[in-house]
Amino acid sequence: MNWDWNAVAEFMPHFWDGLLVTLEILVLGSLISFVLGLVWALLMRLPSRWVRWPVGAVTEFVRNTPLLVQLFFLFYVLPEWGLTFSALATGVAGIGLHYSTYTMQVYRAGIEAVPAGQWEAATALNLPRRRTWTAVILPQAVRRVVPALGNYVISMLKDTPLLMAITVLEMLGEARLFSQQNFHFTEPLTVIGVAFVVISYLASLLLRTLERRLVP
Repeated sequence: MNWDWNAVAEFMPHFWDGLLVTLEILVLGSLISFVLGLVWALLMRLPSRWVRWPVGAVTEFVRNTPLLVQLFFLFYVLPEWGLTFSALATGVAGIGLHYSTYTMQVYRAGIEAVPAGQWEAATALNLPRRRTWTAVILPQAVRRVVPALGNYVISMLKDTPLLMAITVLEMLGEARLFSQQNFHFTEPLTVIGVAFVVISYLASLLLRTLERRLVP
C-alpha cells in the first residue's frame, strides 16, 4: 500500500467541509430527538387513549423501520405531495425523528424511576400538575437518563453517513466524492475513520462530565 501525503493534504479542505456538515447534523438532530422524544413520552402518559394509541402507533412504526427507508421517503416521496425541503433539512429532520422514538423510551424509563414519594410529596404540597412536572419529576428523570441519551448521540453520529444516500455531503460523502474524482481511496477513508473515532471519544468525555455533574 502506498500512502500519499499529498492526497491527504488535497483532501483536507473537503474534509473540513464534511466535518462541519456532520456536526451540524449531529447537533440539530440531537436537539430534535431530545425535545420530540420528551413530547412523545409525555403524550404517552396522558389518560386519553385517543392520544396514546396514535402516538404509540406512530412511534412504533418509526422505530421499527430502517432509517434509510425513512430518509428516502422524506426526500423522494414528500415532494410528490408538494412538500419539498433541502437535502440537509430532510436529513436532520429524518434522523431527529427516528431517534426521538428511542429517546422516548429513555425518558419513559427515567420518569418511571422517580420514587412514588416524590409524586406524593407534590400532591401533599398541592402543587399544580404543570409545576409538579417541571419542578419535581422532569429534573429528576432527566438526570437519571443522561448516560442513555449520550449513547444515542454517539449512535446518531455513526448514522450520519446514511444521509449521503440523499445527496448530503457529510464526511463520508466528501471522501467518496474525492476518491471518485482523484482515484485515492485509502487516504480519505482513513482520515474519515480516524475522525469518527476522535469525535466519538470527545463526545464520550463530554457526556461523562455531564453525567458526573447531573446524575445524583
